[in-house]
Amino acid sequence: MKKIEILVVEDEPKLAQTISDFLRIQNYEVETALTGNKALEYFCQNKQKVDLILLDLMLPDISGYTVLKEIRKISEVPVIILSARSAVADQMSGFEKGADDYITKPFTLALVKMHIEAVLKRAGKLRTMVEYNDLQADVNAQLLFYKEQHIHTTRKEFDLMVYFMEHPGIVLPRDTILNAVWEYDYTGDVRTIDTLVKQLRKKMGEGCNYIRTVYGVGYIFGEDIHEN
Repeated sequence: MKKIEILVVEDEPKLAQTISDFLRIQNYEVETALTGNKALEYFCQNKQKVDLILLDLMLPDISGYTVLKEIRKISEVPVIILSARSAVADQMSGFEKGADDYITKPFTLALVKMHIEAVLKRAGKLRTMVEYNDLQADVNAQLLFYKEQHIHTTRKEFDLMVYFMEHPGIVLPRDTILNAVWEYDYTGDVRTIDTLVKQLRKKMGEGCNYIRTVYGVGYIFGEDIHEN
């Protein structure tokens, strides 16, 4: 399954890196551009690959609005504006110029994720199914199937299984899983993950041995992996 690619256009390097790292954890492909001209250069060469653009308005060379204007000449790719300008008039101007959404600074990464998912869904680009061998997860409907049998899960059990399915063969530390599944805002015990894994194993039965504990670290998911 092709990953959704997001172009992050932000002139502040630390913020661009923070957003990019977060989106990669969410399983997006990410490209960054620190200037408007670099963004246009990359997009013109890769417009078939880019599924969404996060666009800062205050860029060092040309304005974000100029970038948006040039993009709209050749593409209807979804564009979400990132701006410190929070006035209603500024937001209306963004939509009138062709933006699909508008996020005011400062913002939380969880909020950016929600806006991205909403825009991708409207554009028909949001993934619907994640599959791994005899496991299928319907992301929109929040349904998990193992050997075509529906497995009843809680929301977090489902989110955790999808995360595992998207990262097969990789050792995943517990804190990495927490950051991805709980989106940086969980302050509880990492042993919560152990509880969810235990519940998932029980619900899917002994025949499903995809999740293995890596003692002292976390978990690894994949084919022909059995519990030590």
